[in-house]
Amino acid sequence: MLHVRPAPGPAPRNLSRLSLSRTYAIRSSSVGGRTGLCLGHCCHCKPLSCKCKLGWSSQQPPDSRQHFRPCSSASEAVLTAQSDIRNLFVANEKIGVLLLNLGGPETLDDVQPFLFNLFADPDIIRLPRAFRFLQKPLAQFISVARAPKSKEGYASIGGGSPLRQITDAQGEALMEALCEKDIPAKVYVGMRYWHPFTEEAIEQIKRDGITKLVVLPLYPQFSISTSGSSLRLLESIFREDEYLVNMQHTVIPSWYQREGYIKAMATLIEKELFKFPKPQKVMIFFSAHGVPLAYVEEAGDPYKAEMEECVDLIMEELEKRGMANPCTLAYQSRVGPVEWLKPYTDETIIALGQRGVKSLLAVPISFVSEHIETLEEIDVEYKELALESGIKHWGRVPALGCEPTFISDLADAVIESLPYVGAMAVSNLEARQSLVPLGSVEELLAAYDSKRDMLPPPVIVWEWGWTKSAETWNGRAAMLAVLALLVLEVTTGHGFLHQWGILPPLP
Repeated sequence: MLHVRPAPGPAPRNLSRLSLSRTYAIRSSSVGGRTGLCLGHCCHCKPLSCKCKLGWSSQQPPDSRQHFRPCSSASEAVLTAQSDIRNLFVANEKIGVLLLNLGGPETLDDVQPFLFNLFADPDIIRLPRAFRFLQKPLAQFISVARAPKSKEGYASIGGGSPLRQITDAQGEALMEALCEKDIPAKVYVGMRYWHPFTEEAIEQIKRDGITKLVVLPLYPQFSISTSGSSLRLLESIFREDEYLVNMQHTVIPSWYQREGYIKAMATLIEKELFKFPKPQKVMIFFSAHGVPLAYVEEAGDPYKAEMEECVDLIMEELEKRGMANPCTLAYQSRVGPVEWLKPYTDETIIALGQRGVKSLLAVPISFVSEHIETLEEIDVEYKELALESGIKHWGRVPALGCEPTFISDLADAVIESLPYVGAMAVSNLEARQSLVPLGSVEELLAAYDSKRDMLPPPVIVWEWGWTKSAETWNGRAAMLAVLALLVLEVTTGHGFLHQWGILPPLP
């Protein structure tokens, strides 16, 4: 079943998980029009473009709460003067921004250990409680089995993922944008499954003496399996470190609704549309990374609602520019036997071809950097499928990367979050432009993923016959048998995996 965009209008958001006692808001105009007051020296900015020259302020720390007053509605402005944000900067405060991303193998030799890290994450493969001891053995088996195929994909895009280089470039661009807006900050990159790992970034943050940290996941929409997984790791790191416990921080949970992001996406789409012979006839095909359906229906993951609203906002912006193209949304990159968010990208492409669609523009809506899922899965696999399905004209919108409007908007999001470092706030629900983060990592996870320790398995009880339940349990039995054979083969050094050269011989 295809997702066809309804009449213009914002999609409702699932706000039932937010139960905070007070609502605060920040007026976006309070950030603009600064007089150029510098708050400190600029770290890692290029000297020729750096405008920050003064040292850290020697003023005594004010209580950030004195700059706020409770609002009766989220649309009320709380900060009434441009100096309010600056007054929140205190003696010897050092500001850091931590960018969180997935990570990717940089060489073909990195593919198998990267896959192991990925599948060893219980947020990626959630085993029933009784089988959680099998998490790492299962991850090892899957990573070894999938590595040859994955290596082929990475070899086709140059021998490794460009994600680290792009994310590093985004970090540098963000740091320069903050410097130009008179906000001195160091920007760090922490990857979930490959270098530089989040733990490495945190160690550097500690060495640099950062005292105020803004955590910014590079995922426009929040999901338990992406931002949530990275934040849960941060939560465990914070709890075990005395320095981090005392370091004030806040999180920007999602930013898909920001005006700068929406306009940047619309501009990229508009540019690609005019490459088609008949731009007005092109179907805009939003392809998002999928998540298991249970995350949304049983764990309360807001990803689907945020994704649908994001598509609506982009299409509204295109309509303002005179483009009324049809669009659809589908989800890619599913793995395993469980049901994922539908419709699936591959099935949707086939259905569009059968419906007579001749021009298709793919938009990787949940990705801000080029990587294996855009360069190989969309550009190669889905393009080939589209042409085989009868679609004559194919195009693809590039990921945002370091697009200036996007980077500038991220900088504004960081600036808007600074008054809430160490404070508690909720998003401005009525004004889309201003994004106010929820607060600490622990508070954010409590709001978005309160059932993270109790998520039920995809199938709870056994059902006899030709049912999905029976197939799943049969698959689990087969998995256990394969694991047993794998353990036996690894310990003895004999078996079909050694004969095929998949596993090296014992020394």
